[in-house]
Amino acid sequence: MSTVVTGATGQMGRLAVEALLRRGVPASEIVATGRDIARIKDLADRGVVVRRADFADPDSLAAAFAGADKLLLISTTTVDERLGNHRRAIDAALAAGVSLVAYTSMVHADTATTILAATHRATEEYLRERDAPSVLLRNSWYLENHTGQLPVILKQGAVTGAAGQGRISAAARADYAEAAAAVLTTEGHAGAVYELGGDEAFTLAEFAAAVSAATGRRIGYTDTPAAELAQVLTGTGLPAALADVLADADLGMSRGELFTDSGDLSRLIGRPTTSLADAIADALR
Repeated sequence: MSTVVTGATGQMGRLAVEALLRRGVPASEIVATGRDIARIKDLADRGVVVRRADFADPDSLAAAFAGADKLLLISTTTVDERLGNHRRAIDAALAAGVSLVAYTSMVHADTATTILAATHRATEEYLRERDAPSVLLRNSWYLENHTGQLPVILKQGAVTGAAGQGRISAAARADYAEAAAAVLTTEGHAGAVYELGGDEAFTLAEFAAAVSAATGRRIGYTDTPAAELAQVLTGTGLPAALADVLADADLGMSRGELFTDSGDLSRLIGRPTTSLADAIADALR
């Protein structure tokens, strides 16, 4: 029996595979899946089973999930395709007889009002409808969503957002991946809902101050209406639909929808989560 990881060609999926290996799962018992498996040939070279899986192709999912005991279902990126993708994956997992589906949802998915939360909530509802043995890994924002903007921030001399004074419990992708691996390699998680976030919540103004401290440059925070933020984001080359989703996520931040003080993430990984200061320092190196 094996543990299947979807989206292993992406950042979160690859990190999850690496975390499973560190936890002692034999490579031959890990199935890394993705549409373009040439991108994970290095995992195959290390003994990981690599299979093609396309969320739009149920037959490929059935083949990829064959013999699976557990599935890490990493949420797909295109928002308007997400629910259909997830339903097909859940159906395939149940047909394969998995004992657990670990789904990377969004913090407070049951109550949050953002565009992103709606798709996660619908996936959670489908897991319940299908009576799937599952655990919900409700992730807050990635620290990398912020540190990845550092080149633009340093060029403009400011952090721009629509989050007001909302506190964000962002954590590193690697921390979320390690939590997923912990859930997949230990017992007693079926039916659990984990609200996952970093130990150190911050506002975007505090993020700007942390960038200032790390760089020695004066970086401020400019709060702007969400519609204007979306225009700024499209000006950087993002598609309009994605810019709208990200601006809407900032509004969610302003309402506290990406904040959690549950401590679930640090408990699952058995250590403090990556700090904002360390994430900024790593990104600047």
